[in-house]
Amino acid sequence: MDASLKELSKLEKLTAESSGKIKTASISDSLDALLATLQSAKANIDSIIEDSGNTLAQVVEARKKDIDDRQKEIYSATAKLGKAIDKKFPANLPSYPDLFESDDSIAALERTIALHFLRTGQFDTAHTFLEESNADIPPELRTQFIELHRILKSLRNQDIGPALLWTRRHRAFLQARGSPLEFYLHRSQYIRLLLSSHLSNPLPAISYANAELRPFFHDHQVEFQRLLNCVIYLPLSRLQSSPYADLASPSMHLELEPLFAKEYSASLGMSRQVPLRVVGDIGGGGALAKIEKCRRVLRERKNEWSQRDELPIEISLPPENRYHSIFTCPVSKEQSTEHNPPMMISCGHVIAKDSLQKLAKSSGRVKCPYCPTESLSSAAIHVHF
Repeated sequence: MDASLKELSKLEKLTAESSGKIKTASISDSLDALLATLQSAKANIDSIIEDSGNTLAQVVEARKKDIDDRQKEIYSATAKLGKAIDKKFPANLPSYPDLFESDDSIAALERTIALHFLRTGQFDTAHTFLEESNADIPPELRTQFIELHRILKSLRNQDIGPALLWTRRHRAFLQARGSPLEFYLHRSQYIRLLLSSHLSNPLPAISYANAELRPFFHDHQVEFQRLLNCVIYLPLSRLQSSPYADLASPSMHLELEPLFAKEYSASLGMSRQVPLRVVGDIGGGGALAKIEKCRRVLRERKNEWSQRDELPIEISLPPENRYHSIFTCPVSKEQSTEHNPPMMISCGHVIAKDSLQKLAKSSGRVKCPYCPTESLSSAAIHVHF
């Protein structure tokens, strides 16, 4: 958008009122000057006629030339702005028939919009929208979203108390998901206690670690040891230049809010991302225009859309919007699936599960195509991309 904004800025300067910063007069100023010249000529018509070197036609022609020059500049700037916009948005947005005609589709759309306002914390807007629409959102769901944003605000203010209360109530749910949320909350509090203490008295932080972090020792053994070992590098000035410098970084606490929002949304059966925002970001970011262009090309070539429920073109997506594996097995050249996931063998190379089984021998070893020696296939682990 930089090119479009640059051309728009030029057009605004050309059409702006004249000032000390603008070297040439605007069209409005040129017209005013022409009008003033004509009025002056009318009042002094006799003197103008007698002066053969300064006729009325010459005066009008000079002013008209100024106006024509300004118009040419504006037309040129407008054309460049249009070209810049066309270059940024090369295809028109698709036009489809109205998809929200039935009562069910209208209700689904209104519910999606209402949930968007609630999930993004726009509670006043959500209240007004619910009053003016037919969307039906249970009161308890509204209360839950209010609680979510209240806890997120507390985390932003370095208060983990409300978040810990929620994690304790939902500990079974978090453990079933293998979520580290509760551990990360205690870790954040421990680090704050440690950095706020003096070198001579780290005991409050260590006591907190023994009371709250030790129950997570089995699942986070390496991290637990790092948290206690970093005490020997206090105070903060030494810690920041030690192997544990990452523990003193403010970014250590930044992941609490998105992680809590993710787990809270999962407890409600919802995705971490707001659907309406995802649709707007992906579609408005160029996907709709590309798909429409592809449809037009296929229609002109009389080709059919893919029958495998996939797009015939690539749509660039940010990492957070990639919802499936993008691993392609280097042996079979097939993309991994849920039934054929990527597997890492003991040598460190990754191949698809089907390829692993084909290469595996009865001894439980596999001849990796990239290693001179055999590796254990029984030690292969599932890799998530």
